[in-house]
Amino acid sequence: MIRVLIADDSAFMRKVLADLFQKQPDFDVVGTAMNGKDAVSKVKQLQPDLVTMDVNMPVMDGINALAVIMESSPVPVVMLSSLTQKGTDATIRALSLGAVDFISKAGGSISRIDDIAEEILAKCRNAAKAHVHRTLAAPRPEPVVSPVQAAPNMKRGELPRRQGMKLPQMTTGAVPAVPAAGVGSKRVNPLLQNRTSVPPSIGRPTPMASGGIGSSKKLVAIGTSTGGPQALQNVITRLPGNLPCGVVVVQHMPAGFTKALADRLNSISQVTVKEAEDEEPIRAGHVYIAPGDFHLRVRDDGGMRKIKLSQEARVGNHRPAVNVMYDSVASIGQNLVAVIMTGMGADGCEGMKKIKASGGYSIAQDEPTCVVYGMPKAVVDAGLADEIRPVQDIAQAIVEAVKR
Repeated sequence: MIRVLIADDSAFMRKVLADLFQKQPDFDVVGTAMNGKDAVSKVKQLQPDLVTMDVNMPVMDGINALAVIMESSPVPVVMLSSLTQKGTDATIRALSLGAVDFISKAGGSISRIDDIAEEILAKCRNAAKAHVHRTLAAPRPEPVVSPVQAAPNMKRGELPRRQGMKLPQMTTGAVPAVPAAGVGSKRVNPLLQNRTSVPPSIGRPTPMASGGIGSSKKLVAIGTSTGGPQALQNVITRLPGNLPCGVVVVQHMPAGFTKALADRLNSISQVTVKEAEDEEPIRAGHVYIAPGDFHLRVRDDGGMRKIKLSQEARVGNHRPAVNVMYDSVASIGQNLVAVIMTGMGADGCEGMKKIKASGGYSIAQDEPTCVVYGMPKAVVDAGLADEIRPVQDIAQAIVEAVKR
């Protein structure tokens, strides 16, 4: 039985959701909350297995309530968010803070509950199985001076900021999660603040660290799904700005959200993070996130690696699919570093078999730090992982692998 707490400022929506859950044999509505402050209190009092949390609520909104809950009484949370620009940014912020999943409110509300009832039930059942983690503060880091730390001040002035994928089918327009910060500005990473770890140094900066194209033989390919935004924040913000190769990422996420995710990560990382564009050359020190609803492949164009996007059929019910990306990079062989992180199912396992057969190096996230230990488990159980690392150590593992 899944004991669920419903947090929404609308009495109507609380009743609609409660009726939906109560009709199911495996759900029990243990309480409702009318705002974020009420939700925080009732999570401690009722200790539910799952919380559905509206983003926009009075007194304390859903984002701040989520942050408090994940620090004091961690529990799986599914966010309810509108498809507006503001709602998209808030959703990415929530996923980065530890929300397991989200449900989009078409048209700004979910009054037509029948249209998305199955989605709500499926996501809530899956989320209830997730392993969430308490957010803990650690001692403040000592100042560290390295060539890597100086790099971020250079990249914004020297490189034009791209605006996302060029294909007409894609809808973009999200902005960084904190509008008060200007375009290209750097903000404190909340996951790294008050921690002792710092981005690892890759060594003396090379021309590739300034955004050179195509001259690095190495490539990093990362695949992730449920829990991925938080895991990506842990990994990408720890990568050094002078990483001498590019990084391609597939995160299972619908259209309209990946640009907001890329913008948020870009604002708190030393590497440049962006939503991938069709036919875009892969630059060192850059991370390219596959747009929602588009497969991402890497192709060789006269010795220069470029990104190829397509809307071919879903693979394993995913678009983008990790297996599609992995298949396209397997031929890179020993110069490829493939990373598989938290996510439901086994997307990436078949592609990883081809990568290992070609001599590529693989890193899997360990079970304790995964929100859902599905995708990494499939790779580990198949004997395909060269390393199994906690999420906070994966960036270091990438740097070490790239140096080989």
